[in-house]
Amino acid sequence: MQRFRWRKSRHSGPDRCCVEVARTSDDTIGIRDSKGHPDRIILVNRAEWATLLTTIKAGASNSG
Repeated sequence: MQRFRWRKSRHSGPDRCCVEVARTSDDTIGIRDSKGHPDRIILVNRAEWATLLTTIKAGASNSG
């Protein structure tokens, strides 16, 4: 099993309700829900991660 060093946004509150991300040595990105089961991880490559971030940012700018 790959070992992850999880991090979350500094904008996250102390209640642990956030999304955490980690990068492995082979540049795979792990994504998990901090309040969920620790073994439920979505793995994406760098291109998929970039697409996800672009989509999220576009949605955020369209929701205002």
